[in-house]
Amino acid sequence: MLAIIIPYYKLTFFDETLQSLVNQTDMRFKVYIGDDASPENPSYLLEKYKGKLDFVYNRFDDNVGKISLARQWKRCVALSGGEEWLMILGDDDYLEHNVVESFYKKLKNFQNKTNVVRFASKIFRQELGVFSQLYQHPVWEKASDSYFRKFQFLTMSSLSEYVFKRERYNQFKFIDFPLAWYSDDMAWLEFSDNKEIYTINEGVVVFRFSNYNISGKADNEVDKEYARFLFFKKIIKSHLSKFNTFQREKLILEFGIIAIAQKRLDVEIFSLVFLQLLKNASFYALAKFIRRVAIAKIKKK
Repeated sequence: MLAIIIPYYKLTFFDETLQSLVNQTDMRFKVYIGDDASPENPSYLLEKYKGKLDFVYNRFDDNVGKISLARQWKRCVALSGGEEWLMILGDDDYLEHNVVESFYKKLKNFQNKTNVVRFASKIFRQELGVFSQLYQHPVWEKASDSYFRKFQFLTMSSLSEYVFKRERYNQFKFIDFPLAWYSDDMAWLEFSDNKEIYTINEGVVVFRFSNYNISGKADNEVDKEYARFLFFKKIIKSHLSKFNTFQREKLILEFGIIAIAQKRLDVEIFSLVFLQLLKNASFYALAKFIRRVAIAKIKKK
C-alpha cells in the first residue's frame, strides 16, 4: 500500500537513509531507488541491505536531474508498482523509527478523506551538527493555510515528509520549476484537490540541510529566484481562490515585489498584479505596489 521512492544521486548520507528504513517498526512498504546516473555507484552499499529491505534498484543511463529534477522524480515514481500511497524520500533525509507504523495506525482516520498526509519534521543542520525545533501541524489543515504558514516563516515544509495518493499524482504531476524549487509546495496545493491535509504528529521525518543539497548550496540562487517567480505566478493565475482575502493580498503583493526585484515586471505581469489587487479591494497594497514600481523606474533612469 505504501511505496517509498528514493531519487538517488549522493552516497554521502545514503546509508543513514536506508538504515532508517530498516529500523522501521512496521515494514509494510516497498522501496524504489532511481539512480540518476550518479558517479557514486551505491551497489556495494545496497548489497548490505539485501534481505533486510524490500527494494527495487534501477540505474538510469542519463543524468536527467541536472536538467530537470522534477523529471527525475517522475521516472522514479514510474518504477513503483500499484501502491496507493507514495512518499518521495531524499537520499540524505531519514525517518524516525515509527513513521510507517504511525501511518498505518492512523490510516482509518484519513482513508478516503484526504489525498495528502504529512508527518512532523525536524531539520538537521549537517555542518553545525544541530537539530531544529520539532515542527508539528494541525491534524487537519487546508493546503492553502499550510503553505501560508510557510510563507510567513512560521513552519517548514520539505518533499520528504509528505505521503500522497498515486491517483492525485497521476492527475497533476510535479510542476517542472527550475531545480524543482517550490515544485513540492505547488504539489500539495494541487494534489490535495480541495481536501484538507492530514497530519501525523507522532511520526517524525528528518530533513538534512547541508552543503551537499540544493537547499544548502549558495551557487544556485538565480535559478531559485526564477523558480520563486514562476511559483507565485502560477498561484496568482491558478490557485488564488484557495486563499482567504488577507492571504490573497499578501501573495499578490509578494508576486509584484518579486517581479520588480527580478526585473520581470512587463505589461502582462503589471496588469495581473494590478487587477488582482483591485479585485481583492486591497487598495493599500495596490498603492504600495505602484509606489515600488515608480521607485524602480526612477532607479532605472
